[in-house]
Amino acid sequence: MNASIDASAGAAVDWNQQRSWDEVQEGQVLPPVAFPLSVYRLVVTAGANRDFNAIHHNSEYAKASGAPEMYANTTMLLTMWERAIREFIGMRGRIHSVKGFRMSSFNTVDHTVTVKGRVTRTWLEGETGFVELEVWSENEDTVSVGPGIVTASLPRKD
Repeated sequence: MNASIDASAGAAVDWNQQRSWDEVQEGQVLPPVAFPLSVYRLVVTAGANRDFNAIHHNSEYAKASGAPEMYANTTMLLTMWERAIREFIGMRGRIHSVKGFRMSSFNTVDHTVTVKGRVTRTWLEGETGFVELEVWSENEDTVSVGPGIVTASLPRKD
């Protein structure tokens, strides 16, 4: 079985399922994906992407630098977007570009970041089906990253 646990609800994600371009409609909402930010998650992410700046894993240091608490780094937030987009476009879909990925507030420990989005455009170039997605992250306070525009392609139905 090729499944993983969904970060938002504990439900299994079946990575064998593949959405086709023909099934996507403008205005369609991407299923939100939530990421609780624990100290463990921040520390493991810092180690995985080699961003050892203490603002991402040390509360005292982060607060001394002016942040409200230790917070998620850029790579972690971008991978949250990729996870949410990947769940929508499937493993055979392809992400071509990400634009407008801008952090507007801190995503701090003990909060939850939820990635949301919607389809804003669909089109064909030859036999390739493209989608444009508006994507953003929210935390308890507000939109914290984005909104941005992601261009992706999905396989067509045979």
